[in-house]
Order: sequence, then structure tokens, then C-alpha cells
Amino acid sequence: MGKKLYVGNISFQATEKDITDLFSQAGDVESVKLITDSHTGQPRGFGFVEMSSEEGVQKAISMFNGKNFMDRSLVVNEARPQERRERGGFRERGGGFGSRGGRRR
Repeated sequence: MGKKLYVGNISFQATEKDITDLFSQAGDVESVKLITDSHTGQPRGFGFVEMSSEEGVQKAISMFNGKNFMDRSLVVNEARPQERRERGGFRERGGGFGSRGGRRR
């Protein structure tokens, strides 16, 4: 089982192959996932790299955290488990129709 790294401040021009090639310098890379906006498909500037060993994780953090890559200073640290979120933003705001309870004209 590999260890997952959070990688932030990634250039919008970077590809998963670019990140794989970079992190391979620290050890065996199992997977790379760059996060994109679900509506536009545009990159969001962060992603996750899964390394095959704890040694690779620590080496990648020391090698690449703060490193300039494609004119951006990378942020690299161990990924935290994803927090569970409620689906449907309207429930949090009380229905989404404004304070009058009806349609706005």
C-alpha cells in the first residue's frame, strides 16, 4: 500500500505525466491525480501523488516542497483523509429562494 501526497500550487499547464516524471526522482510513483473543476474541466492547481514507500514520501517532501516547477512554488505534504461532506448546497442555505420564501421577480 502506497502513501499519498498532497501537491498544491501546480501550474495549470502541468500534466499528470509531468508530475509523474518529477516525483519519480524521489521514488516509485504508483499514481498521480490532478484535480479538475467538475463543471469546466479546467485544472484547479492541486492534485495527489501516491508513492510506493514511506521513504519515497519523505524524500519527495524534502525534495519538492517549495521547489519551483513550471514557474510555481510547489506545496508538498502528506495528504490527510478526505472529510465527509453533505451533498446539495441548497440545504445549507435554507432552500435557495431568498428570504421571502417565493420566487423573485
